[in-house]
Amino acid sequence: MEKKAKKFVKEIPAPGTEVTGSEALILALMAEGTDTMFGYPGGAIMPVYDALFDYRDRLHHVLVRHEQGAAHAAESYAKILGKTGVVMVTSGPGATNLITGLANAMIDSVPIVAFSGQVPSGLLGTDAFQETDVMGITMPVTKWNYQITKAEEIPEIVAQAFYIASTGRPGPVMIDITKDAQFGKLKWHYEKCTKIRSYFPYPKVDKEKVEEAAHLINKSKKPLLIAGQGVLISNATDELMELVTRADIPVTTTLLGISSFPGDHPLYVGMPGMHGNMAPNIKTNECDLLIAVGMRFDDRITGKLDEYAPQAKIIHIEIDQAEIDKNVKTDVAIVADAKEALGELLTMVKENDHKEWVESFAREFEHEYDHVIKPAREAKGDDIKMDEVVHMISEKTKGEAVVVTDVGQHQMVVARNYRFRKARSFVTSGGLGTMGFGLPAGVGAKVASPDRTVIAFTGDGGFQMTIQELGTIAQHKLPLKMVLLNNSFLGMVRQWQDMFFDKRYSFTEMANPAFTTVAEGYGIPGQRVEKREDLEKAVDEMLASEGAYLLEVKVMKEQNVYPMVPSGASVSNMVTK
Repeated sequence: MEKKAKKFVKEIPAPGTEVTGSEALILALMAEGTDTMFGYPGGAIMPVYDALFDYRDRLHHVLVRHEQGAAHAAESYAKILGKTGVVMVTSGPGATNLITGLANAMIDSVPIVAFSGQVPSGLLGTDAFQETDVMGITMPVTKWNYQITKAEEIPEIVAQAFYIASTGRPGPVMIDITKDAQFGKLKWHYEKCTKIRSYFPYPKVDKEKVEEAAHLINKSKKPLLIAGQGVLISNATDELMELVTRADIPVTTTLLGISSFPGDHPLYVGMPGMHGNMAPNIKTNECDLLIAVGMRFDDRITGKLDEYAPQAKIIHIEIDQAEIDKNVKTDVAIVADAKEALGELLTMVKENDHKEWVESFAREFEHEYDHVIKPAREAKGDDIKMDEVVHMISEKTKGEAVVVTDVGQHQMVVARNYRFRKARSFVTSGGLGTMGFGLPAGVGAKVASPDRTVIAFTGDGGFQMTIQELGTIAQHKLPLKMVLLNNSFLGMVRQWQDMFFDKRYSFTEMANPAFTTVAEGYGIPGQRVEKREDLEKAVDEMLASEGAYLLEVKVMKEQNVYPMVPSGASVSNMVTK
């Protein structure tokens, strides 16, 4: 029997058909391959939402509860799928509520295109109702922004926005559209943007630099490779795997680089940096060659700069020229897309064996395991520790879930204890450290991964910053699993107060609501666990549940996350208790 073609609410108009600016915007989004967007309507963007009504069966809209949530959801969606996220909001407070999300996407190199409505062009600069200077406000936290005042500008500007957001070092783009541009008419025509004058997103690989790098790799006795998010952005996981297995190079991943390399691989040595593993931190200051791929030598990675790998030659593969030599002086810089650069290296790098060097990492890990990891995972006494919760969930999901975190102690515990086996499986806020990121990011991750288990880990502080997104989860029937590690503190701030401010806990203790009761108000089931003997059964029930589920675990109130490199200290100077 012949299958009937799907009947849509409205067919896409032929080129040359007269349409409104609002309809042109929706058509442009679909022409760019957008099938999902996150947003919140209002007066200045209402014409676009009216046009969206006719295409709602082609372009899925997720109604969030706060515009910041829309930005974080779009970021997470973009990271999981490797495509550009789309956000739609109204003018004034709708646009200003996006700022945190735009800043987060900017520093974490996430491609999103955000659209805001604006007052009619004739009222610009008059302080009209819900008018703000969106261009001025968003310029520092976007890769590009533009204000559309005429309907005929829409197709070209949208095409440029998607091109700029997704190419080179990705980032957020903000497009502000006046209301008269939304109502105006134009002849529909669309061409994707493939180049912009003076914008060169993909630098040409310098073959001589690649040869220099290959020479250093081939003669190195103690190499160490740091994989950053650039490996994921450029889809270079296969090239990374081939390079390190051929040359027998230990791999450490930055916080945002987690899941770019399998956590159970023999060459994986953990995460470096402030709350990283001891082995990669100590060995950073022992290696003779440090290869950095798609990362920016953030201060949380390097610690004290003049004591960071002073003995090592440094190769830096990075698409953004501005990051080269910004923090760490390199010996060989390859300014290029990670996939292309690694591909060129593979033609020159020889097979090697660094057995003794690789085994030395295992000895450091054993020390950390015995003194830090095992005591936390196999905790005794009445208090449940965060580590044992995360480790249990990692084991039960076989490291194959999509994991989202908020920001704080639990974030570091997840990064250290969950063993990721699949690429693009970890979403967190890195450079900006945005509390409140977890819940809306969980929304975006679940929309992007309907067939995978998605778990959002949060703390009680961050959870309450965007708790309203429980409404989004409920309305859209998203089977998101939420694990709330509740210590009734702003845990990371409290840890610093404990370690560096004589335990003067200034305004960090939290008086919390009955979280499961709040979730039940949205129709989301859950349970609270206070005793260790109840934990495993509760985790099993959460993972077996068909819909959304909130598992609140009352964890040790004053647990500190170790090891830790104190701020301003050398990465090899780690505190373990």
